[in-house]
Amino acid sequence: MIIRQATVLDARSAHHGLVRDILVVDGVIEAIEQHISDQSFPQIEGRELKVSPGWVDIGVQVCDPGLEHREDLESAANAAEQGGFSTIFCLPNTSPAIHSKSEVNYIINKSAGLAVKMYPVGAISLNCEGKDIAEMMDMHHAGAIAFSDGKRTIQDSGLMLRALQYAKSVDGIVMHQPLDQSLMMEGQIHEGIVAASLGLKGISAMAEEIMVQRDLRLLEYTDSRLHLSNLSAARSVEMVRQAKAKGLRVTASVAVLNLLLTDEALQEFDSNLKVLPPLRSEVDRQALIRGLQDGVIDVLSANHIPMEEENKKLEFTYASFGAIGLETVYAACKTWLGKDISDELLVQSLAICPREIFGLPKSSIGVGQKADLTVFSPIETWEYAENSVLSKSRNSHLIGKKLEGRALAVIR
Repeated sequence: MIIRQATVLDARSAHHGLVRDILVVDGVIEAIEQHISDQSFPQIEGRELKVSPGWVDIGVQVCDPGLEHREDLESAANAAEQGGFSTIFCLPNTSPAIHSKSEVNYIINKSAGLAVKMYPVGAISLNCEGKDIAEMMDMHHAGAIAFSDGKRTIQDSGLMLRALQYAKSVDGIVMHQPLDQSLMMEGQIHEGIVAASLGLKGISAMAEEIMVQRDLRLLEYTDSRLHLSNLSAARSVEMVRQAKAKGLRVTASVAVLNLLLTDEALQEFDSNLKVLPPLRSEVDRQALIRGLQDGVIDVLSANHIPMEEENKKLEFTYASFGAIGLETVYAACKTWLGKDISDELLVQSLAICPREIFGLPKSSIGVGQKADLTVFSPIETWEYAENSVLSKSRNSHLIGKKLEGRALAVIR
C-alpha cells in the first residue's frame, strides 16, 4: 500500500519532518519519495496526514485468560489497532494470573496471529497477591517483557526488594504502580475540597508519594531498573526528577485521564471517571504535563482497564475502579491538550521511549526497514459512538463525545 503525502515524525529517520509518499510491500518499506506515481496499490490518503513508528502501550488489562467477558486478546488487539497502537503489554491481572511460564506462553501463542504485537508482563507475586514471589526467571526466559503485579501495588517492602534483585540479574525491569493501601483505606477519589463537598472518603496524594519514596530507596540500594506506572501527584514527579538527576535507572509513565481532568470532573458522580490513580488537583495535573514535556515522565499510557456494566453502573461508592482508553488516547490529547502536547512529544512518549526503555525491536521509517507504522490525522473530527467501540467493555466517559484527531491506520 501507499501512504500519500504524510509528514514523517521520526527523529532517527532521514525523512523526519518531511512530507513523503511511503510504499510498503510485503511488510517492508520499499520506497519513500516526494511522489510515487504508481496507482495500482491501495492508498491511505487524507488531509495533513502524519506517520510515525508504531505506538506502544505498556500497561493494558487484557483480561484473558479468565475474565474474557470484560476483554479478550482479540478485542484488546482490535481496540489497540483502532487507537493507533501496533504493540501492547498485557498486565498479569488475569485468572489465573500471568505468574508462570505457562501463562506467558499462552499469551504469546494465542496472540501470534493478531494484527497487534502483544508482550506478556510476568507477575512479581503468585496470583498478584503480594505474598510469595513468582517464577520470575522462568517467565523471563519464556518471553515476559517485564515484571509487575499490574494494578495491584506491592505493599511488602521485602518482596519488592527481592523482585528488584531478581530483575537485575537479567537486566529486567520492575513495573510498579505506587499506592500505599493502608493510607488509601476506603478512599474513592482524591482527598481534597471536592471529596469533602461530595461526602466521599479521599485518597491522599501521600499514599502515592510514600510508596514512590520507598521504591526509589530500594532501587538505589539494588541498582536495578524500575518503571513507576501511572504517576498522579506533583511530588511524585519531583522525586522522579531528583532520582534521575542522581543517576538512578528509573522511568515513569502517566495515564491520559490524569493529564486531561481533575477531581472537579467528579461533581456529577460519573463512575467512568472513578479510576486509579485518582484524578487529582489542578496543581498535580499541571505538574504531570510539565513532567511529560521535560522528559521526567517518559511514557504516556491509556491505563486501559475494562469493566462490565454490572461493576460500573452502581452508586459511586460501590462502583469498581477503571476506565478503557486504548481507542481514544490520541484524540483525547489533541482535543483537550493540543496546546500543551505536540505531535512530536506524543510520538516520543507513545513510540520512541517505550521501545528504548524495554528493549523492543527498533522501528525506524527508512527504505528497507520492516514496517511498524502508525498513520494519524491531527485534524479529523469524529464521534466516539457507543456502537463503534471495539473493546468488549464500555466504561469510558468519552462515549458520545465529539473528538478531534484520530489514528487512521496501523501497518505492522
